[in-house]
Amino acid sequence: MARLVLTNVEVTVAGVSLADHIASITLGSTYDVLETTAFAGGNVPAAAKERIAGLVDNSVTLEFHQDFAAADVEATIYPLLGTVAAIKVQPVNGAISAQNPEYQFNALISEWTPLNGAVGELSTASVTWPITGQIVKDVTP
Repeated sequence: MARLVLTNVEVTVAGVSLADHIASITLGSTYDVLETTAFAGGNVPAAAKERIAGLVDNSVTLEFHQDFAAADVEATIYPLLGTVAAIKVQPVNGAISAQNPEYQFNALISEWTPLNGAVGELSTASVTWPITGQIVKDVTP
């Protein structure tokens, strides 16, 4: 099985490709863990808790290289603050396939730091946006 080195990830936010301004990405899901342990008899020393998965909490974390040019980072993200935007992510910019799926979801653009950095450093913006609803994995070309 081949390993994947991320060098050409595709990320679009509200239809605008921002991949050339993104240094890192994390797309994650965490399920609530609900305890279902009940009085089921058995030996007390051998008893164990039982659990099931509850609701899933999806999020995306992105680290942007800031850019104030038209149709780039600031121009795309700033007007979306406080709204839900469609985002698409692909491991490799190219045709969608089982080996290169596209993850589609809607995220609440809940935070933004337009300026971040010290003297002589690259201006960056790191965000973690909650995903509203499901993440759809598309493998159909």
